[in-house]
Amino acid sequence: MVTFDDDMEPDPVSEQTNVHSIDPEVPAPPRRSGPAAVSVAAGLPVEAKPVATKPVFALQDLGVLYSGKQAVQDVTFDLYEHEITAFIGPSGCGKSTILRCLNRMNDLVSGAKVEGTIRYHGQDLYAPKVDAVEVRKRIGMVFQKPNPFPKSIYDNIAFGPKVLALKGDMDEIVEDALRRAVLWDEVKDRLKSNAFGMSGGQQQRLCIARCLAVNPDVILMDEPCSALDPISTGKIEDLMTELKSEYSIVVVTHNMQQAARVSDRTAFFIVDLMAGENNRIGRLVEYAATDKIFTNPSDQRTEDYVTGKVG
Repeated sequence: MVTFDDDMEPDPVSEQTNVHSIDPEVPAPPRRSGPAAVSVAAGLPVEAKPVATKPVFALQDLGVLYSGKQAVQDVTFDLYEHEITAFIGPSGCGKSTILRCLNRMNDLVSGAKVEGTIRYHGQDLYAPKVDAVEVRKRIGMVFQKPNPFPKSIYDNIAFGPKVLALKGDMDEIVEDALRRAVLWDEVKDRLKSNAFGMSGGQQQRLCIARCLAVNPDVILMDEPCSALDPISTGKIEDLMTELKSEYSIVVVTHNMQQAARVSDRTAFFIVDLMAGENNRIGRLVEYAATDKIFTNPSDQRTEDYVTGKVG
């Protein structure tokens, strides 16, 4: 286990940049170069089940409380490498809460308490000696609303690698990240321009590129297309599909069609009101291959939701 300086204050800059090894036995992924390779199996049926891969996360009896009030309870499943996993369900069912547990963002919420176990490549993510800042360097986050820094496009991408003192030619790192985010051709002639001058869709891809620049292992996305138009949404979805050959991706979405289009597996959550309206608890209903969730779910509640009968 890596020993961290107990007196070291969390670096808010590092928390936004998102890589590095948590444990020597879990090596950081190698530096990628060039556009992400797109792997497409010829003739693969759309309904094909995901190919079995290694779990990147293992959740066991996960629960979250805010100020002593249960928000999520009894969530158990594995998330797999090089797949896109979608979290779907009505508002308030705990999708984003669980997503934030995966890189310990809930640590920053006053009164939040995480129960159960989350293992990342076999290591307890909440073990006492694991530094939450190191976790967030390894597990990147893209938020619902694009949040570029008030800097140039170039400086937005270079910011993380500079803070982490990553080796390599900075111009190459910036270009590589923008290419992998399918943004290079659109901005290569205005890299010194302020990022606020970009469109909403471009800003969101810039945030994805900023995450890629520090070479994460996992990318978490919290409704990344909710504020975007259909064309920009399509570009983000295409990008997600390309990136999963190199990264593991977990996405929260309210868009059923989006989950069906891009994800390999889907987890459906509901709000349990058995304890009353003032005691809303998020629970996992079903987790399976996406084609099964949308065409032949095991639980009637899942079918009612995905077909639009409820929710």
